[in-house]
Amino acid sequence: MKPAPFDYVAPRTVAEACAVLSEAGGGATVIAGGQTLMPLLNLRMSQPFILVDVNHIEGFSGVTRVPGGTRIAPATRQAAALKDGTLAAHVPALVSALGHVGHHQTRNRGTIGGSVALGEPAAEMPATAVALGAAIDVASVRGTRTVPAREFYLGPYMTVLEPDELVTGITYPDWGEGHVVLFNELAQRPGDFALTGFVGTLALDGGKITRAGLAWMAMGPTPVAMTEAEAVLAGQTLDGIDIAALSDLALRPTAPFDDQHASAEYRRTVGKRLFEKTLRAALQVKEVA
Repeated sequence: MKPAPFDYVAPRTVAEACAVLSEAGGGATVIAGGQTLMPLLNLRMSQPFILVDVNHIEGFSGVTRVPGGTRIAPATRQAAALKDGTLAAHVPALVSALGHVGHHQTRNRGTIGGSVALGEPAAEMPATAVALGAAIDVASVRGTRTVPAREFYLGPYMTVLEPDELVTGITYPDWGEGHVVLFNELAQRPGDFALTGFVGTLALDGGKITRAGLAWMAMGPTPVAMTEAEAVLAGQTLDGIDIAALSDLALRPTAPFDDQHASAEYRRTVGKRLFEKTLRAALQVKEVA
């Protein structure tokens, strides 16, 4: 099939893009990498009147250090982020997760902001934003606002974004030197969405965990923060963690679903094992180091 007819605009500034979105009254759709949108257009599952291409907006691509964190411009290609030295040094959990996003070909077009804004509950980038406590900058003709990632997602492909709003950047806070990176997922094939998985970071000070950020993917209608497990981890030493008990806490906020790929019970069982295995291995390596 071919897409339904639409107008195409390529604004050069955020203000121009926001003006088009506002005037469209909900009839416009933003395109950056197009890895999800283009198939939807071809199947006519999405039929916008206007396609707003944000790739030509100045400053909409790249990684910069900001006070207390690292900011990724929304149209930054996933492949570029995967090789970025600043992200490798300051946001290694994101780099670990990025290696499992799609395939080499799709990462050359897919963008960080597009994945975060889409809100696929089984995708790596939304879960990473939630786990690390990222802040999502949003703009419209009415002004700007910053939304914590943990407040951004409402349901599958549903976010707090209004039809006239545009994501302008994602900032990932610093977690300190020597923090522990946690990532694991199970997918049917490399590059597929996860059947279950999680991403997280543990901040350390003198062998004690000062802060934890953990989130599930494919374990509910949105990325699921492991808030109870995070609270229990804070203040503990690496050798004092009851991993089995912690995994039970980590599963409490989940609401996995049955589909053609896996049952909810499968997701819970395998997710628990992945969590325990990954945490145990990461803590052992850290203790040795």
